[in-house]
Amino acid sequence: VQLQASGGGLVQAGGSLRLSCVASGSLFSISILGWYRQAPGNQRELVAEISTAGIVYYADSVKGRFTISKENSEKTLYLQMNNLKPEDTGVYYCNLRLNHINIWGQGTLVTVSS
Repeated sequence: VQLQASGGGLVQAGGSLRLSCVASGSLFSISILGWYRQAPGNQRELVAEISTAGIVYYADSVKGRFTISKENSEKTLYLQMNNLKPEDTGVYYCNLRLNHINIWGQGTLVTVSS
């Protein structure tokens, strides 16, 4: 399984971006999928996660602004990010978890200017 993330870029505060993560292989629909981010000097943190049943979790810092979704037929995970803030700046990674399997994408950089 490989994950390919895209969609990052430079945006002004208040703007929007949509991240995408395309998976190869056959585990996409039976795995827990998530988006993490890592700001400079900080540890990687969970931003949002979606279960196989579609149950979602959001970090408090992004609730009401970010939406995680997936399209199993396209093996694609999305993160719609609205009302972006400078503190949302970082490298965003998609993640796939299934039992002992833990796969990371290569990361996509999001920069929010004030």
